[in-house]
Amino acid sequence: MENHLMTKKPKTNPIVASSSSEEVSSLEWEAVNMNQEEEDLICRMHKLVGDRWELIAGRVPGRTAEEIERFWVMKN
Repeated sequence: MENHLMTKKPKTNPIVASSSSEEVSSLEWEAVNMNQEEEDLICRMHKLVGDRWELIAGRVPGRTAEEIERFWVMKN
């Protein structure tokens, strides 16, 4: 049984580290706010081109592909 417990402990540590990373990332994603015109344009563009964030960002002045993707993920 000791071998089983020893095997279990190392598996726990990476999971905890992974969870911590995800929490930090999700906090950064909450900062994206879009106005109604931007939201409408992003929704229409996504229907046309899918997850091509660079292409969509080219149609939304002042927004990066990362901002558009974060907005989309948080909204859906």
